[in-house]
Amino acid sequence: MADAAIRRRLPVIALARSDHERLTNLSDLLAERDPATADWLATELDRARVVADHRLPEGTVRMGSLVRFRMNGEERQVRLVYPGEADIEAGRISVLTPVGTALIGLKAGQSIDWAGSDGRARHIEVLAVEHSETVTAA
Repeated sequence: MADAAIRRRLPVIALARSDHERLTNLSDLLAERDPATADWLATELDRARVVADHRLPEGTVRMGSLVRFRMNGEERQVRLVYPGEADIEAGRISVLTPVGTALIGLKAGQSIDWAGSDGRARHIEVLAVEHSETVTAA
């Protein structure tokens, strides 16, 4: 029941076509090794509005973005990256983490709720987004 309520409140998200293609490939590669993570990422990709890279709305989280957000009352700033570039101490989180998957496609001012692997409700709100000029592949 809680999962259904959370699904109804999902915000509209947008993804740049290049990010969508790379992340779809990543999800497909991950499906056998980590089905739960691959499934959640695929669900987010399926519900996203895919746009040409140059038409992605300003302030939308994409791969390489520097994102300031609030979760559980605590503000954090991270750069969203592919798994091989992740380094939590350097502030780079993988799109395959629950927080990373939750952030992709959101715009500044949007928030999302989801159930963690422990069943507890999570809430994250995007406060600001800065784009990186270069984004590397998976």
